[in-house]
Amino acid sequence: MKDFLPICREDMERRGWEQCDFVYIIGDAYVDHTSFGPAIISRVLECHGYKVGIISQPDWKDEQSVQILGEPRLGFLVSAGNMDTMVNHYTVAKKRRSQDAYTPGGVIGKRPDRATIVYCNLLRRVYKKKPIIIGGIEASLRRLAHYDYWADTVKRSILLDSGADLLSYGMGEHSIVEIADALDSGIAVKDITFIAGTVYRATSLDSVYDATMLPSYSEIKEDKRTFARSFYIQYCNTDPFSGKRLVEQYGANEYVVQNPPAAPLSQAEMDRVYSLPYMRNYHPSYEKLGGIPIINELKFSLVSNRGCFGGCSFCALTFHQGRIIQTRSHESILEEARMMTWDPDFKGYINDVGGPTANFRAPACEKQLSKGVCPNKQCLFPTPCKNLKVSHEDYLSLLRKLRELPKVKKVFIRSGIRFDYLIYDKDRTFLRELCEHHVSGQLKVAPEHICDAVLSKMGKPSREVYDTFLQEYKKMNARLGKEQYVVPYLMSSHPGSTMKEAVELAEYLRDLGYMPEQVQDFYPTPSTISTCMYYTGLDPRTMEPVYVPKSPHEKAMQRALIQYRNPKNYELVEEALRLAHREDLIGFDKKCLIRPRGPRKQVWDGAGGQGSGASGKAGSRFSGGQPERQRTTPQGRKKTIRNVHKKRTRN
Repeated sequence: MKDFLPICREDMERRGWEQCDFVYIIGDAYVDHTSFGPAIISRVLECHGYKVGIISQPDWKDEQSVQILGEPRLGFLVSAGNMDTMVNHYTVAKKRRSQDAYTPGGVIGKRPDRATIVYCNLLRRVYKKKPIIIGGIEASLRRLAHYDYWADTVKRSILLDSGADLLSYGMGEHSIVEIADALDSGIAVKDITFIAGTVYRATSLDSVYDATMLPSYSEIKEDKRTFARSFYIQYCNTDPFSGKRLVEQYGANEYVVQNPPAAPLSQAEMDRVYSLPYMRNYHPSYEKLGGIPIINELKFSLVSNRGCFGGCSFCALTFHQGRIIQTRSHESILEEARMMTWDPDFKGYINDVGGPTANFRAPACEKQLSKGVCPNKQCLFPTPCKNLKVSHEDYLSLLRKLRELPKVKKVFIRSGIRFDYLIYDKDRTFLRELCEHHVSGQLKVAPEHICDAVLSKMGKPSREVYDTFLQEYKKMNARLGKEQYVVPYLMSSHPGSTMKEAVELAEYLRDLGYMPEQVQDFYPTPSTISTCMYYTGLDPRTMEPVYVPKSPHEKAMQRALIQYRNPKNYELVEEALRLAHREDLIGFDKKCLIRPRGPRKQVWDGAGGQGSGASGKAGSRFSGGQPERQRTTPQGRKKTIRNVHKKRTRN
């Protein structure tokens, strides 16, 4: 029976169910698609013979909302959804967002802040003894004590604050089946302490063996240096082959124990997961509410891989998916693509073929398949490891097969190309076919910054590598006769970025002739190296001090420098330049970022445009350093002269 899983009693009766084995509480709308973690976990359980019902976005103020499917036989599963709730709800400036792309109609406020905790506390009031298992990105990244940016404090493991019995971290397919089988066999949830990829509570350590003791919660809360040391121990134990069991103490008789990570999925296992009978859409009950906005981006995208050995400091993938690449077979991906082409909404465009990093299609080296990743070394940073295998052959072969499918007009790659890995490939075939077939005018890449001092804190390649990529990309497009551009993602206010580096980034953009429409301010989310640096002022890898821009005003200045051409940013840019003692960038020379304000004589440039005006308005209007395009025409000059005459007349 291919259908959505039950969301009400009528659905259960239609399937002939009297009781669910598990009731899954989720913070997102119910979307039965492989891009949604709850969809995968529920289908995996179904595949193993378990009956799963879904309660999506229950009213956390109403106890009846979590009782609509009745009491499950084995327990409740709880996930906040595809995003951490606080990131979903708030901008980096801690302002409430206006839309929730994972909610019907994009309406905000259909789930509570810290949804995992709130849902579990609601369940515990109603079902005192029933097992509660939490998972998903929110639980995974908060599994041990962590810095919480929104509360600006170190919080306990989410397992304690939620009152749940067990936490499944990482992707969860292996651990959730083992948990279900253990409960089904009659093992009490308090005795399920042996499953990889889980975290549990303990009142003593008598049965805990071969464990690494972390500093206690009270120690890391009181001392930032101890926090940084504890975090790095956790970071070095995220690999399923080498990771150790970790213990964190909270009181005289209260411990949180993290078992080593679950093993990565084999290709056959991953193929099986993605072949399950997903409906590939949101539940039809949402149609009248306007549907689920995020589905437009995901419905015609293909997941090719998991994991990332890129190791960016600000990314939580190391803690969640891990650094070992897991891939689906070509046959599995092609079969899903063929199904996609028969969808009535398919217009011939596959939006993406990738994962965390699209052009990773194999583990970084052979050693990782048996011994795991190096705990204290990166594959690409600061330079590529001598054991790194660089090849795009398999990915190229897959893309070629997808391009040849009937009804497919174009195959895009939008989930991110690791440009340094691409450049390290001496064979330029992938670059050529990328430019020829998989880019539509603009290629988005993520250098994040151009100052090596900041890039080293980000775990990103040096500026030289990015410049080499730009040159190769430009040459390849010229050879193909295409006019295509690179759109760089840039980040402001990352730890290590002083005003000096922020100004250097602005100068780079000036020389490039590019002003980004959007800038990402560094967002301190749980369980990343960068967040540890933000909170402690220390790089946990070296324990050396790191400069951290923290005040909202300083962060606003760094962000404004990246968009220095925007007249709205004039005051912030001017202040930043003066603070950095870079007044040489305020003036009329072409190297200047902005022009000075204040009463002064009209200045005319060679194109006939007006320079700095006689008022603040004129100064801000041309703060981008170039006259408006219309002023290079005779009509533009006449209009300018008329405007100046009017101003002089008024004055």
